[in-house]
Amino acid sequence: MSIFNNRRLPEGLFQIDAERIRQGWYSDKYFCNNVIMLELLADEGYQFQGESDLKDVDCSTTRIGDLQVEMQFFTRRRPFSVVAGVDEALAILKQCTGYYDKSGQFVNTYGELEVEAVQDGTFVFYDGNPLEVQPVIKIRGNHRYFAKLETVMLGALAEPTRIATNVFNTLVAARNKDVLFFPARFTPYKIQALHGYAYSLAIEAYNKKYGKKKGTFVSTDSGGAYWEGSGIGTISHSTIASFLGDTAEAMYQFARLLDPSINRIALVDFHNDCVGESKKVMKRLWDTYIELYKDGKTEEALRYKLLGVRPDTSATMRDKSIVPTGNKALDMGVSPKLVWNLREGIDKAYLEWNVPAEYEELAKQYCQDVKIFVTGGFNAAKIREFEEQDVPVDVYGVGSSLIENSQETNNDFTADIVRVKINGNWQNFSKTGRCACENPELEPV
Repeated sequence: MSIFNNRRLPEGLFQIDAERIRQGWYSDKYFCNNVIMLELLADEGYQFQGESDLKDVDCSTTRIGDLQVEMQFFTRRRPFSVVAGVDEALAILKQCTGYYDKSGQFVNTYGELEVEAVQDGTFVFYDGNPLEVQPVIKIRGNHRYFAKLETVMLGALAEPTRIATNVFNTLVAARNKDVLFFPARFTPYKIQALHGYAYSLAIEAYNKKYGKKKGTFVSTDSGGAYWEGSGIGTISHSTIASFLGDTAEAMYQFARLLDPSINRIALVDFHNDCVGESKKVMKRLWDTYIELYKDGKTEEALRYKLLGVRPDTSATMRDKSIVPTGNKALDMGVSPKLVWNLREGIDKAYLEWNVPAEYEELAKQYCQDVKIFVTGGFNAAKIREFEEQDVPVDVYGVGSSLIENSQETNNDFTADIVRVKINGNWQNFSKTGRCACENPELEPV
């Protein structure tokens, strides 16, 4: 089932470079050579003259240049994949299936194809048996018309599926905590929208599977382009540098000037003193918050309500709050110990504010409401370790690991011919190690 109300994304969203795809500009050259040969054979009216693998079928009148085939597209990541990129692959197929006539005009023959495909966001499973894959797209038709599209369609599927699956696995590791999608700086800007779409598919797949209502949080507006989302963020290290290293003043001016709908989240590792920096920010904002609160200006006071703090300590640094143990894994970067220290420091910060008794409970709640957003080298494995130790993280910001392509996260797609039509009948036919497979999630397109 589609996670977008059984509705495919509009073709125009993808800005398909149809003309150059039709010409083979983006295709592996052997596919282009194949099409040239099939076109010439079709013009000659060539009939098969070789020795067919179909021993019990007479293939002598088969016109190879017009051979009807069934091709299936699939991936083999264990144990499952969250599929993405199907709608773009279909848009490519729809706009670019066909041939150039003698006058150089492109003739679109997509209407002659039979196409089945799963919806973006579908789970496909693989247990290691290459003869039992679950195809995500099946095409039946004249091979000559779409053979050139194999490379670009596979590429349209591979990367977004890998990212969607990586995100889903990270969400599972995070045990129902939000995961912010922050890999924009690791990829060319032109594909941020595609990556953000893959992330959103994973969020929706997770919500459906586990009955949750996790939100989608991307760092750039482009990342939300496919689903009308927008980027989130507060201050950067460069913001603090612009305020000559005064994090508290930077956050105060942020709170004073920017719309209250933008979350107040302080980056607190500029001086490698996350606890001390968090306390300074909280006190600076609290002083204005409580004055406005006393004056009955509760709406304006909310400008100075700190949503959270974000430690982003480098893996080569040890925060000032950490008593060294000699074990870098425990001492350096955003470690469990740092987060525990931070939580304790935040929760007790109000005790240092000399708050009048009548406002002490308000001050205590102000502190306890501050969430901890962690970033810096987090992946599913590190998140899992934090969760197993019940580290008091509220939100994980994850970057490069969500787009990682390793042996474990590989989502390369393959396309194979698995049937051919001979004398009006479909025959099972494929290279050794492949066969026609089924997937109950396939739908006619």
